[in-house]
Amino acid sequence: MACCEPELERDAAPAYRRALIAVLLINLSMFFVEALVGLASGSRALRADALDFLGDAATYGLTLWALGQSLAWRWRAARIKGWSLLLLGVLVLADSLRALVSGVAPSGGLISTVGVVALVANGLSLLLLLRYRQGDANIRSAWLCTRNDVIANLSVIVAGALVMLTGNHWPDVLVALAIAALFTHSALAILRQTRHEERAGRAPPTGCSETPDVGSDCRGR
Repeated sequence: MACCEPELERDAAPAYRRALIAVLLINLSMFFVEALVGLASGSRALRADALDFLGDAATYGLTLWALGQSLAWRWRAARIKGWSLLLLGVLVLADSLRALVSGVAPSGGLISTVGVVALVANGLSLLLLLRYRQGDANIRSAWLCTRNDVIANLSVIVAGALVMLTGNHWPDVLVALAIAALFTHSALAILRQTRHEERAGRAPPTGCSETPDVGSDCRGR
């Protein structure tokens, strides 16, 4: 591949930006929906999934900002994403542990219904970002967040069904704990990849711009 030739075609960069803006708006909308329903119903799983949507919206916003920035700033953006996801994981874990002591069974039907709506929203986001799933830590983090959302939504739907069947809040809490673990796993994956890219010294080789395009191969040898 020639120096400074992007892994994504140059004319694909505007399309990638449009895709990121679309999924950012989808995630912000679903954050408000799930947060309101989660607070009203007392569902820990929905509240955890709402934070997932909020974290993803922030991730897409940071990814948009990082496009065209220098590698140093893109690494900083990726680290912010990683630590933010880790913080969300801790918050969800704390909320879930509190529910173990004083939890009340929420409406299972409501949980599953909202979970299906969230799954449709994330399925659309997944399709929009499918062709952009490979790249540096910033690009890959956007894909990882969307993929993990689909997994979380399926878990929420299952939790709602189990709450209806058992009349117990445990399935809701267990799914919230699983989402917290997913936050942690994604955060560590992003931080590891960022550290690997920094240690590999992927600086632009001689003759390349200091601010390579999305997925640029200007990373040194």
